[in-house]
Amino acid sequence: MPANLPPQYFAAQKRFQMAKTCWDKIEALEGMLAIMPHHKGTERLRADLTGRIAKLSEEAEKRSATGRKGHGYYVRKEGAGQVAVVGLPNAGKSQLVAALTGVPVEVADYPFTTKTVTPAMMKFENIQMQLLDTPPLTERSAQEWLSTVVRNADLLLILADLSADPVHQLAMTAQELEMLRIGVVGWETEAESTIMYVKKALVVGSKSDLDPSGQGFEALRRRCGDRFPIIAVSAARGDSLAELQKAVFGALEIIRVYTKAPGQKADLAKPFILKMGNTVDDLAAMVHKELLVKLKYAQVWGSGKFDAQRVGRDHVLLDGDVVELHS
Repeated sequence: MPANLPPQYFAAQKRFQMAKTCWDKIEALEGMLAIMPHHKGTERLRADLTGRIAKLSEEAEKRSATGRKGHGYYVRKEGAGQVAVVGLPNAGKSQLVAALTGVPVEVADYPFTTKTVTPAMMKFENIQMQLLDTPPLTERSAQEWLSTVVRNADLLLILADLSADPVHQLAMTAQELEMLRIGVVGWETEAESTIMYVKKALVVGSKSDLDPSGQGFEALRRRCGDRFPIIAVSAARGDSLAELQKAVFGALEIIRVYTKAPGQKADLAKPFILKMGNTVDDLAAMVHKELLVKLKYAQVWGSGKFDAQRVGRDHVLLDGDVVELHS
């Protein structure tokens, strides 16, 4: 299938070719990714651009560590996905990250407690997902590098305090993100011409324990519940945290696939993480490049019509599949 790339893609590609610094190159590549259409014909190109961004980001991180000047900030991705937790001051970001990960972070009832990005791992069943506790979007001194962090994340958790006019908070959060040239899937915006990056997001109504009547959540749901998922949680009481973890897993659009050798059982504690829609071919490439070349067929337990069904390279895998690769 042809890629059918739009003219804006080639304009971003030209910016990449002319870029002098790692961060300028990363920004151009991210622009190419944002513009690129999503279909089968662009999968390999998308993977190539993602790999180049990761390599350049690591290079930029090393330069920053050795004292060279730069304008970016990079957090190495770990686990099954990277999720940036964002919002206004006192939205409850740090408290939520601490509750979901068990990692203590500085929590206070005054704004601007968080000054930098704090990564922590959140367990969901048999995998880990990386959460990033971030400074408030209104922290002007952090906005330049915070933009890079948010753009690089796989998913955003946007927090709004249910006890303090959450609809207004969400509108303000949208404006702050737009200042960073970041849009959100499902959000209406008047700044479409300046948006360069569109991210998928979950909206989290935080501090539900301080909204006993549910009025704050109901107002938030009426405003935008038909356009994207909204979950009310209480980090203080632990309300709906398991529901939120499951929603994050679903929003990342990933699946867990297990491999096994003939005559042996699969190790269900160590899945391979693939994207929804990935095939046996994609799994083989992840296991070993040589296997991708020599692969003849696979047997699948789970998404097949019956257990141990023999399938080809283009068989689409589902979460929980067990696969036996034959070369």
